[in-house]
Amino acid sequence: MSVFGTRHHTVDLDGLDVFYREAGDPSRPTLVLLHGFPSSSHMYRGLIAELADEFHLIAPDHIGFGRSAAPGTADFPYSFDKLTEVTLALLDKLGIGRFALYIHDYGAPIGLRIAVRDPERVTALISQSGNAYAEGFTPFWEVLFAHAKNRATNEPAVRELLTAEATRWQYEHGVPADRLDRIAPETWTLDQAGLDRPGNKEIQLQLFWDYQFNIDRYPAFQEYFRTHRPPTLVAWGRNDEIFGAAGAEAFARDLPDARIHLLDAGHFALETHGDEIAALVREFLRGVRH
Repeated sequence: MSVFGTRHHTVDLDGLDVFYREAGDPSRPTLVLLHGFPSSSHMYRGLIAELADEFHLIAPDHIGFGRSAAPGTADFPYSFDKLTEVTLALLDKLGIGRFALYIHDYGAPIGLRIAVRDPERVTALISQSGNAYAEGFTPFWEVLFAHAKNRATNEPAVRELLTAEATRWQYEHGVPADRLDRIAPETWTLDQAGLDRPGNKEIQLQLFWDYQFNIDRYPAFQEYFRTHRPPTLVAWGRNDEIFGAAGAEAFARDLPDARIHLLDAGHFALETHGDEIAALVREFLRGVRH
């Protein structure tokens, strides 16, 4: 396949436009790709093209991100519970019964809520900086945890995470010098364009605040791992200072058969190590019972 084989769709879900990318034959095993902050399904464009010859791929934009609807905070109850509901509604509308999940950043609390709710639908997990353990949190999170306790006092500091400088930092930090030229500049400029839309920073501030409730779900996520033992691949940037490498290694505690690979990469490892990740995912999914 090639990037030219990707299809782009928008569907209406209870009055909300939800955009998603799709590639591959729908009769083949499905991989659902859930993006993180501050990105969109655009982060999966290369992986989709690499895997579409063998798998069916679906990559939605969460509400408030990318090409999906972004109603103001007064018109939509932004929370990870609600983003999970929208994702499930999309999969149901598309008739996707069973699927593997690829989770990155915000995609982790969304995808793992889905897995806990309906474990028989999830055939496998792939985590790229998709955190589920306290060990994964780094000093980066100190200001966000402070914001969760006192929004007014800490909002000015948190707003710094919504600037163009911070967005570019997320892509470039932790990347070896000889791989920096693999990061396409449209990655951070596209993400920043989304953040700079009127009202979008307020959306992101609400989700920053709501993130604290994801941590409350970690015991349930970990119990799901122990009870259902989903086949799991972890492909994580060793140099990620948003979700540290300890968060990747922690999966082995509850999933001793998990395949854990720490790459010489940062938070957006697909941008610099896409070939390696695609090969790992292909080999892994070939061994999964779909």
